[in-house]
Amino acid sequence: MKKQDQKIAFQKKLLELFKREKKRRRQEALRYDWAQTARVNQLPPPGDWRVWLILAGRGFGKTRTGAETLRQWVGQGLCRRLALIAQTEAEVRQVMVEGSSGLLAVHPPSERPLYEPSKRSLSWPNGAIATCFSAEAYEQLRGPQFDGAWIDELAKFREDEKVWDQLMFGLRLGQNPRVIVTTTPRPTKLLKRLIKDPDVVLTKGSTFENAKNLAKPFLDYICRHYEKRWLGRQEIYADFVEEKEGALWTPSLLEKARESFQSVPLQRIVIAIDPAVSHGLKSDETGIIAAGLTAEGIGVVLEDLSLKSPPHLWIGKAIEAYHRLKADRIVAEVNMGGELVEQLLRSHDPSISYKPVRAMRGKTLRAEPIASLYEQGKVWHAKSFSDLDDQLCSYRPEMSSKSPDRLDALVWALTELMLNRFPEPKVWA
Repeated sequence: MKKQDQKIAFQKKLLELFKREKKRRRQEALRYDWAQTARVNQLPPPGDWRVWLILAGRGFGKTRTGAETLRQWVGQGLCRRLALIAQTEAEVRQVMVEGSSGLLAVHPPSERPLYEPSKRSLSWPNGAIATCFSAEAYEQLRGPQFDGAWIDELAKFREDEKVWDQLMFGLRLGQNPRVIVTTTPRPTKLLKRLIKDPDVVLTKGSTFENAKNLAKPFLDYICRHYEKRWLGRQEIYADFVEEKEGALWTPSLLEKARESFQSVPLQRIVIAIDPAVSHGLKSDETGIIAAGLTAEGIGVVLEDLSLKSPPHLWIGKAIEAYHRLKADRIVAEVNMGGELVEQLLRSHDPSISYKPVRAMRGKTLRAEPIASLYEQGKVWHAKSFSDLDDQLCSYRPEMSSKSPDRLDALVWALTELMLNRFPEPKVWA
């Protein structure tokens, strides 16, 4: 009986080992079954295209998509001579080849190519060969010819157009030579040209599409610190963040203002109001900006409190900010609203220091000195103000028809603090 029990226990152990091995093989098969695990926009698009351009945020899975696409091309015999191109040779090796989502990682052992760093090449069991190239040495692309290519992070190449041109001349083998480009976008001339090219199929994606494979602390951090910033629009949502010709402010200028911010004591704080003269669905917003001045003469944009509301609400918001921030003055434009702001302030709190300002010059002439202060690094932003940033970067003198309420309030606040350095406050007793 004892031997029988041992035999049964042994059989159970074998069965358990068999089940574990079967599960392991199933998981391994699923791991390498890209068609089952990929999202739809990670699979090659249908049609007779020459270039597949993937513009996606950080963590989208661009590297895995590029590596799996090459694996498919090689496995199906579509490509036998390939080019791998990154900014440097180190990036080709560390990301495209040996990375956690690179070519070596996505192949099952039986299909894995042989990587020879000294030759800058990968060789597949079926005879296909990929050669590694650095964008910094784009002249190496002269001579070789290919039927497939993968370019990673094209937007950061310093000589992107020269790299592209050399590759296009070499992409001449096979029936349908193709290239996949995986990159986080920047508004380069080449990328803007490619997205309009009929031979290019464009795929866009955000970081959050791959959230299940990303660390939650990472996602929480980028949400808090980057999602509403210009950098976040580019690095998370893969939007082109570009400078508009003729605009007084640029995304990089505002990003610099935010990054320069330091929490230091302020000598003065003002609340500036650009009041809307009407209230309705089609009415303008009332611009309300709180700003301060450091002892070194740096203007600091503290809050954007602008809103669309009836007068009693926006005046209440301005007064609340005045007391909460311990401001020393409220300034308001009176060209359109006349004495409206003063009447509202008197009815709520007669003790508030108030100064009416009237626009005697055009909007451009008022805004240009403030934009110049930004260029000199004399203005900081306490945080990202997405709506204000959009309005500043969208406004082009003599071309923008919409009233830039937040911009006007900003200009009045910084003019009061930085261009009118010794004001005589109007105080109601």
